Amino acid sequence: MKVLRHIGSVAFVAGLFIAVFAGLPWHVIVADDPVVPWWLRMAVFCLLGGILVVLVTLVIEQRADRASPEESLPAASDRTVLLLNSDAVPGREITEILGLVQGHTVFAIWLGKDLSAIVRLILGGELTEYTEMMGRARSAATERMTATAAEMGADAVINVRYMTTSVVGSAAELLVYGTAVRLS
Repeated sequence: MKVLRHIGSVAFVAGLFIAVFAGLPWHVIVADDPVVPWWLRMAVFCLLGGILVVLVTLVIEQRADRASPEESLPAASDRTVLLLNSDAVPGREITEILGLVQGHTVFAIWLGKDLSAIVRLILGGELTEYTEMMGRARSAATERMTATAAEMGADAVINVRYMTTSVVGSAAELLVYGTAVRLS
């Protein structure tokens, strides 16, 4: 699927580049005849076909992800690693510092929810679409960090911190990091 999506992305970019930079403006400025040349039609078909291929592959991947959730992440109930945002564990002594652990993800919401959020932005109120998106991103990143710490044999992750960055449009990157330690 990723290869097919990559081909669709390349077709889209090639079609867009040709249509915008070589075709439409030049053809509109100098053409006496409104007939569209064959190469410009092909560029537009690449542009539209690329979008279609990317959208279809994304829909197929999303359905597959919903059908089989990511198995590499432990369930919240399986978590044996303690997470703290302090530099000490009350009542326990840190015997070994294992190092930095992190988890990260980039999340986005689909266009329909994005449009709903824009309307709510105008009317006021909580943007629940983005709240849900960030909650899912936080959970995924935390589970990835916890899985990494568990693989290292950590009992706890201390100094846990979250960072969020806007990537593009309604997509946000969420990074969680901390120090994996063993306790006595």
